Amino acid sequence: MAQPIKEIITEMIQPFLDNEGFELVDVEYVKEGNNRFLRVYVDKEGGIDIDDCGRISEVLSEKLDEKDPIPDAYFLEVSSPGAERPLKKLSDYERAVEKNVFVTTYEPIDGAKEFEGKLLSFDGDTLVIQTPRKKASVPYAKVASARLAIVF
Repeated sequence: MAQPIKEIITEMIQPFLDNEGFELVDVEYVKEGNNRFLRVYVDKEGGIDIDDCGRISEVLSEKLDEKDPIPDAYFLEVSSPGAERPLKKLSDYERAVEKNVFVTTYEPIDGAKEFEGKLLSFDGDTLVIQTPRKKASVPYAKVASARLAIVF
């Protein structure tokens, strides 16, 4: 079976990112309308800027040209994950403790599938979220998606 594009791109760019102090947040390869997009989300302590994105894009473009792992035409986008950054890895959840999060689950927990509030704790198995109404314990295994949430 062919290796998924996300894995291929991760293997290509991870050594450069590690060496330069960047964190690979996510890789997406999606079709929107008639176009395909390869999106690479990168961050670093203190955030990234347009120059960082440009540098990473150049390095990745060279590697993609060398190996040509994607047969279709596509647009390459390198960017910050933004203020409402997705939580993908265990370390993302650990860093999000004491921050506001928005979490959706695969199935209802105490009658709800969406939880927004302050992430009080995460032990690797359970997220404890203080919502406006109550404290919710959400099993990590039931999390469908999660991101940081901006409170206005």
